[in-house]
Amino acid sequence: MSYDPQPAGSHYIGGAYVEDKAGAEIAVIYPATGKRIATLHAATPAVIEQALAAAEAAQKDWAKWSPRERGRVLTRAAQIMRERNRELSELETLDTGKPLQETLVADATSGSDALEYFGGLAATLTGEHIQLGDDWVYTIREPLGVCVGIGAWNYPTQIACWKTAPALACGNAMVFKPSETTPLCALKIAEIMVEAGAPAGLFNVVQGYGEVGASLVTDPRVAKVSLTGSAPTGKKVYAAAAGEMKHVTMELGGKSPLIVFDDAELDNAVGGAILGNFYSSGQICSNGTRVFVQRDLVEPFLDRLKERLGGVVAGDPMDEAVNYGPMVSEKQMRIVQEFIRKGKDEGARLVTGGGQMAGAGFFLEPTVFADVTDDMTIAREEIFGPVMSVLAFDTEEEAITRANATPYGLSAGVFTRDISRAHRVIRQLEAGSCFINSYNDAPVEAPFGGVKASGVGRENSKEAINHYSQVRSVYVRMGDVEAPF
Repeated sequence: MSYDPQPAGSHYIGGAYVEDKAGAEIAVIYPATGKRIATLHAATPAVIEQALAAAEAAQKDWAKWSPRERGRVLTRAAQIMRERNRELSELETLDTGKPLQETLVADATSGSDALEYFGGLAATLTGEHIQLGDDWVYTIREPLGVCVGIGAWNYPTQIACWKTAPALACGNAMVFKPSETTPLCALKIAEIMVEAGAPAGLFNVVQGYGEVGASLVTDPRVAKVSLTGSAPTGKKVYAAAAGEMKHVTMELGGKSPLIVFDDAELDNAVGGAILGNFYSSGQICSNGTRVFVQRDLVEPFLDRLKERLGGVVAGDPMDEAVNYGPMVSEKQMRIVQEFIRKGKDEGARLVTGGGQMAGAGFFLEPTVFADVTDDMTIAREEIFGPVMSVLAFDTEEEAITRANATPYGLSAGVFTRDISRAHRVIRQLEAGSCFINSYNDAPVEAPFGGVKASGVGRENSKEAINHYSQVRSVYVRMGDVEAPF
């Protein structure tokens, strides 16, 4: 059974679908064809109020549940997601245009991993005993309250779960606003959470554009804001949240370096560069889009890369033989085309690709530029599309210096057979999520997030617990109180 892309309502609040057609229209476009597959409406002030009130009420109840009971709900939701992986993956493909071959293994599966991981972690969230002679201190880890999650359009199912799982494990409620470009998937997660036993109103989904997000971020009932998005958007949301002294997690963009030394295993390095530039048609924030290749290896690297790009199969994303999909929207395709034009105009050598693929939909060819210099636009700005920049380097020190010459710091990778050099270089790269002889792995057990302009806080792993909870300390005096008067 496949899911109907047209939901019963635009929003999911208090355990039921809600509609208010007074909100601005949101057209859901299937990127593979450019055709509308659903119509939703942005949340009105009344809908936003309903969602926040439902979350506030549910959170007070949920916080009283034992951690083990909370964990059981998350684990049950993970199991339901696994059982419906194909249906959820097909919906993700309709929402984003990503090939079903990809969504079957990378989206709902990642979301269910997060729910399962934090479901298992919930009962371990204990406090600490600190002995101070006869006196002592104990700590209590407490929920923050109502959290707001603001999602990006590239991984709508995964991002909803990455934010919701630790939030709920800690005893919080969540109001989640998906990207208006990909509004469908989070609604199914909300359904599943209720089915798994979560109190109605614990996880609510509201749709909308920037003004809806702004209303949520600045509401005094909201204790925490978690955003996945661009750096410019992150700065605005971070500033708004700071004005209200709210907790924040900002998972933002990057212009990450991938350094390939001349002793690297060539096919592995090329494979890593492909994953770091063309998976999800390049629409991944951690992508290693500045590929620094040691000079003697540049041409062999480009030759092998071009050869392997011959294995690209574009077409109907619902065909599991297809391994390459469209841009998420016509707007995003035009943005990437403009970057490609600038690459050509500024003197980069176009090795392959650069054009729009024939047929319907928003497909762009996988594009590789060589002879790229650090000052070119394509080497400085986040493109968020299938465009790889290959930059030559001579020495290890040079590669490190140039790799760090960016305001971003989300990810970084190194390919080399010299494991000592691999660790030495990784330690000097200014990035939060790093890879050695691999790229773009994101298991829930590992922290994910950036430094510098790429954000604050971490998603996933035990680190996420610190961003969705607060610690109360209690000093216990066992003797008499001494006072000066």
